[in-house]
Amino acid sequence: MTSHIDPKTLKSWLHDGGEIALLDVREHGQYGEAHLFYGIPLPFSRLEVDAPRLVPRRGVRVVAYDNGEAGVADRAAGQLAALGYTDVHVLQGGTAAWKAAGYVLFAGVNLPSKTFGELAEETYHTPRVSADQLAEMLARKDKVVVLDGRPVSEFHKMNIPGATCCPNGELAYRVRRLVPDTTTPIVINCAGRTRSIIGAQTLINLGLPNPVYALENGTQGWYLSDHQLGHGGTQRYAADSGNTDLRLAAKALAERFDVPTVPAETVQRWAAETSRTLFLCDVRTPEEFAAGSLPGAQHTPGGQLMQAGDQYFGVRGARLVLFDDDGVRAPTVASWLRQMGHDASVLEGGLASGLALAPAAAPAAPALATIDAKALSARLAQGDVALVDLRGSMQFRAGHIPQARWSIRPRLAADVKGETRQIVLVADDAALAAWAAASELPDRAALLLEGGMAAWRAAGLPIEATPVLPADADCIDYLFFVHDRHDGNKEAARRYLAWETGLVAQLDAQERAAFRLPSAASASHT
Repeated sequence: MTSHIDPKTLKSWLHDGGEIALLDVREHGQYGEAHLFYGIPLPFSRLEVDAPRLVPRRGVRVVAYDNGEAGVADRAAGQLAALGYTDVHVLQGGTAAWKAAGYVLFAGVNLPSKTFGELAEETYHTPRVSADQLAEMLARKDKVVVLDGRPVSEFHKMNIPGATCCPNGELAYRVRRLVPDTTTPIVINCAGRTRSIIGAQTLINLGLPNPVYALENGTQGWYLSDHQLGHGGTQRYAADSGNTDLRLAAKALAERFDVPTVPAETVQRWAAETSRTLFLCDVRTPEEFAAGSLPGAQHTPGGQLMQAGDQYFGVRGARLVLFDDDGVRAPTVASWLRQMGHDASVLEGGLASGLALAPAAAPAAPALATIDAKALSARLAQGDVALVDLRGSMQFRAGHIPQARWSIRPRLAADVKGETRQIVLVADDAALAAWAAASELPDRAALLLEGGMAAWRAAGLPIEATPVLPADADCIDYLFFVHDRHDGNKEAARRYLAWETGLVAQLDAQERAAFRLPSAASASHT
């Protein structure tokens, strides 16, 4: 039987010092409109696939919530119990009850990290330049280097002309090769504010002698000032640009913020404990991780671990053990995570430590029979199957199989209610479709299109696009609030930046106190 708790109880749990996984089980678009500050996005449509990674310890205290009306939280709680979680609760009344109790709901994503960025700027008084100032510097051909602190994929979408992509987690390791002259000004940018601030302040905290600035409001500020953005950019740090020039500075920075360095034996002991959750985090690049990592580690690129930690660890109060192979990146990233209030440590010896942990156990997806593209085409022509596309709503709009309807797991049973034909599912991830069919269509002999849309396209079969279907209101997996700002909508960009700068004012005293930034006096001595 599911345990229900009220908002006051949940609020006390969030600040009692114990571990807790607060899971928002609505779809991404719903989550992003209004959620609890510490809510971890774990959509019901991805529950069984992502829960073991985000919440690896089955005995941890778990609270699931929705909007209080859809019943998704109770369904998710049942699935979590079936996966072996033993301490699962549901927030009675969901977000509506939370708000009615006088607590704040937040829009957007990666809330703790973005709020922290604003607090960091407030604490450190991070130097900044405006888009117009940078444009003038570039037009004069001043000796200035612009480094974009986002991942390569985000840089490729849009960038400041002439910028070089160097994700924030790589800055300490690569900046001296990218900017060998210690007098050259460096400007760090992102798409908005957070990574510009954190990237610039990282170099300042490391004691870099160069003048360092954050680009105010990032690429959005550049666009709002009517400067042209580049698109499809590929200029990035060189693979051999890593160096250990700042190793001592990184070590000193870690010591300043009380980052422990722990031996493999300690981490092995922690992993065996049943009362605490452990995440072993490889903060190096995707290419380095793919070439070889420690058993039981997950890839958590350092810049994104600071920016979007809720995508990598879902337990508040868990132990985070970071490692690299250079002694520069892990301590630098950990220094920020400690300031964010996380229990972060650095693995002594890093990649060479010999540490080997058992990987998180993930449940096998239920069996789901398949149908190939040609057979499906024939049956669609006969009209004896109902085709349901479970891919993202924007993917469906861009191109889908004729006769397909779009649906998503929380609505799947209702969407096919009364349907007498055999149901065929389309999905990018077979496991997601299998879990959806098992929980939402337990009495239906559903089939899965083998190979998904890639197989359909490879067979040369027709595809149609419906740019306005499903309707915006039905696209509960897509957060328009975030995406429109990058698609030529200046008003959306202005609203986003106003939202970002307004985050700190929405915090209550307990939420603000959970961060561990230095006092303004000690920060000024950086």
